[in-house]
Amino acid sequence: MSLVAAKSPRSNSMLQTILMTSFANIAIMAVTTLTSILTARMFGAAGKGELAAVLFWPAFLSGIAAFGLPTSLIYNVKKNQNQLSTYIGMSFAVQLPISLIIGIVSWIGVSSWLTGYSDSVVSLAKWYTVLMVPVLLLTGVMAAAAQGTERFHVYNLSRLLVPLINLLGLVALWIAGTLTVERAIIVSLASSFLVLAVYMYMMRSQILDSAGQFMHRFKACVHLFSYGIRVYGVELLGTLYTQFDKIIIVALLTPRDFGLYSVVYALSRMFNVVQNAITNVIFPKVAGMEKERVLLLVGRAFRISMVLMTIIVLPSMFIGRFFIGLLFGPEFLQASGVFYLLSLECIVGGGSWILASAFNALGRPGVIVLRQVIALSVTIALFFVLTPTFGLLGIAIALLVGSFVRILMSLISISILFKLPLHSMIYDSKDIPFLKQTFREKNPFKGARKDAKRATDSSHG
Repeated sequence: MSLVAAKSPRSNSMLQTILMTSFANIAIMAVTTLTSILTARMFGAAGKGELAAVLFWPAFLSGIAAFGLPTSLIYNVKKNQNQLSTYIGMSFAVQLPISLIIGIVSWIGVSSWLTGYSDSVVSLAKWYTVLMVPVLLLTGVMAAAAQGTERFHVYNLSRLLVPLINLLGLVALWIAGTLTVERAIIVSLASSFLVLAVYMYMMRSQILDSAGQFMHRFKACVHLFSYGIRVYGVELLGTLYTQFDKIIIVALLTPRDFGLYSVVYALSRMFNVVQNAITNVIFPKVAGMEKERVLLLVGRAFRISMVLMTIIVLPSMFIGRFFIGLLFGPEFLQASGVFYLLSLECIVGGGSWILASAFNALGRPGVIVLRQVIALSVTIALFFVLTPTFGLLGIAIALLVGSFVRILMSLISISILFKLPLHSMIYDSKDIPFLKQTFREKNPFKGARKDAKRATDSSHG
């Protein structure tokens, strides 16, 4: 059944969708952690670093080459769902040639980007990047279509399938005694291709329609590219912010350092599953709403998530070192200090991206661009200052400082631009009664909608 051809079911409430996406994130995190344990045990820190270096480049380059189209597709589909096929067609038409350009650039550039790695790793990285970038770009369009039409079950299932198929393939190779870095890369590529095929099959009706429609509706897509260009700055800087640490490690440190870092970084991301779910859900949900309602829902999600995740992360950090040694091996214990700092950075950074949803939903992505430019500048400067002396610990400190810069700038910008008292974004006495009411009612965000209505009514006098 196609994604939109069927009659749309009644939309789930926001909190129900967030919970569903959180469970999906937890499952993805569990599968990813098992994969990381297997590859760390099999390849050691150095081999894990080589694998991470090959996997890194397609994710980084596809983030640069998306040009904001997935986010723009979500935003515009919420306003005009009838144009979904046209938007998909135009996104494909733009991103396929971009994939070719990125492939040529990466084929030439990988050799100089991985100067400290063996020839076999460089060759693997070339082929993997060329083949994987178009898969990731097209999958991003499909995921955006699922989010924009609020088919989060499709979105979450597809996200889970990639790491799950990858893990099953790696386990099969391990049992057969033939698991190598090269074959691990092939399994990763095959799992991504398979999930893209599943996505395209589920949306085959829209894809076929898009081929005949987008040439006749080019004008209808002007706003798609317009919003995409505006939000692209946010996403580009976000990609640089989340990936520049790996670039620094590749350039200044060793494959073994990359292996250590990839393990503790992935482990620290377990504290971001709820905030990630909120970020994935809240923008498609609030896009197109009135300002008062957007700020109410985003603010409430931000406050509750920060409190809950802080309560979870503090005790978890103390037992994290034990699990690093137990699961990944004693070799990885030397990066436990980095794990503590990255865990804190994960919570602070996750909160800043929830706040970013408000600016994107209200058509003010330029504010986030400015925020990202300043935070990225601070972080990169600290990378070059701290990494040569402190190694991986310096990278973690730089990331943590940058996350604090982002969250503070977001809060101050909301207060100035939307005339909202700063303390109301940090604390609201209605949050606790709202949580109590949520667990007593079928519709979790009923209270939020009532509050939003009151806020809207009061704003009109």
